[in-house]
Amino acid sequence: MAIVSLVAGVLSWVALPFIAAVAGIVTGHMARREIKASMGAQSGDGLALAGLILSYINLAMTCVSLLLALLIFGGAFGISACAILSESAGLITSDSTLSLLFN
Repeated sequence: MAIVSLVAGVLSWVALPFIAAVAGIVTGHMARREIKASMGAQSGDGLALAGLILSYINLAMTCVSLLLALLIFGGAFGISACAILSESAGLITSDSTLSLLFN
């Protein structure tokens, strides 16, 4: 399980950001629980910990990136929607709509 966690943590940076990060977190915690329960009979705590660290950092960065993209594109959509609605209501002209969007 520790090796699976480490491989999933590395894969989360290379190929499958969200899916592999979640798999790395789940298997990392399972591996650390197994290792602690074995009372020293099993090793690999460092591998599991490395997989957890890689996975948690990747998951956090993925969430921050998605929130930032949502904020940027959502804000741009909101500004353009307000401009279109204001123009259709006759509050502003189409020339001032362009100046709103590009200034």
